[in-house]
Amino acid sequence: MDNSRSEKYAAELAELIRAETVSETGRKNEAKFNAFHEKMFAMFPKLFAAAETEDFDGSLLIRWRGKSDKEPLLLMSHHDVVEAQGEWTHPPFAGEIADGRLWGRGTVDTKCSLWAMLRAADELAAEGFVPERNVYFESACNEETDGSGADAITKALSDRGIKFFMTLDEGGMMMYDPIGGADGVFAMVGVGEKGCADLKFIARSDGGHASTPGKNTPLVRLGKFMAAAERSKIFDVKLPPVVAEMLRRMAPYMKAPLSSVFKNADKLKPLLCKAMPLVSATAGAMLKTTLAFTMSGGSEGANVLPMEAYVVGNMRFSHHQGGRDSIEKITRLAKKFGVETQVLDAGFESPVSDYKSDAFKLVERAVAEVFPGTVPVPYIMTGASDSRYFSRVCDNCIRFAPFTIDEQQLDSIHAADENIGLDTLAPAVDFYKYIIKEV
Repeated sequence: MDNSRSEKYAAELAELIRAETVSETGRKNEAKFNAFHEKMFAMFPKLFAAAETEDFDGSLLIRWRGKSDKEPLLLMSHHDVVEAQGEWTHPPFAGEIADGRLWGRGTVDTKCSLWAMLRAADELAAEGFVPERNVYFESACNEETDGSGADAITKALSDRGIKFFMTLDEGGMMMYDPIGGADGVFAMVGVGEKGCADLKFIARSDGGHASTPGKNTPLVRLGKFMAAAERSKIFDVKLPPVVAEMLRRMAPYMKAPLSSVFKNADKLKPLLCKAMPLVSATAGAMLKTTLAFTMSGGSEGANVLPMEAYVVGNMRFSHHQGGRDSIEKITRLAKKFGVETQVLDAGFESPVSDYKSDAFKLVERAVAEVFPGTVPVPYIMTGASDSRYFSRVCDNCIRFAPFTIDEQQLDSIHAADENIGLDTLAPAVDFYKYIIKEV
């Protein structure tokens, strides 16, 4: 590891961490996002001298002109972060460097990748390099809230008739043994993501005093409904082709009998559909629509029966089930308990990109060049990203950030003690340089 390079890079990224950019639903704070932009412009002067920047109400679209009119490349990553709750070992917006790591909110999600792609481009621009095709960079200020920045940018790009060769956004990273039992380091390259919908389930009554409760009051009905939803098998369980390919690529690194099962994933789909949920919740979530109850409300008095009570469920719908069918099935179940379903947000459905495409192969070559011995593996993201909107203007939306992280760092996303290793910063820059030069 080049320690001087890592230290220099860590100091730069720390400056971006210290610029607090928490996004909040329904609230705008232009000053803090503008301050972050100014830091960014000053940090990468060669790139921004050669590029054009558009501001979409705080979300940025940057174009670095290339030599040809080939379909352009888009590198993207958001600069907003979630709030920093809980007890932190190091203050979340201090950008402290300790124990070989940079600590703070946004170090993993995702100022790290935004910094690395801009650092790579700035260094290439300083060398006089001109890309073969136009290279765009996109960074939203509201990915963590409503996604309106990416939504607006993709609509504008679509109106201009721009179609990208590839988009590369946040998603999987490099981890040792990401699913349990795989002896190796794997680059988890997302080629799609499940859709995300928010549903409100409402139970009503005439209310009354808590001293004379009747049967099946609103909260009781909601409780029965939630228990039934957790037990039910209303959502179809299938092994998507991408997940089967993921298992096949991991098979050589698994011990028997899993190695044999994974190797023959296509022939053993029924077995794997039963076994994967037992491996982990993440593994099981790749196979079907899921519903998590996240919010609730009832009466405001301890001795008052609610006239209306509700719970909110966050649904992540699978590609094979789709949003409409998933919502219809849970609606029918809710109706059995006298519970009404209200769709707060139906979500945005985006397709799965081809892991046999030239775009995916470019990522594979970059991983092989910069991270020898790491195995690239396609998979379906269970989380949501701004990439879903870019399916309007690109057939190859790849979700991968070139950083090596451990379980603690993975768990720190949206939690306390978020951090990134200093030794993974320089290779990430080199990865983006490879992509920009070879595309």
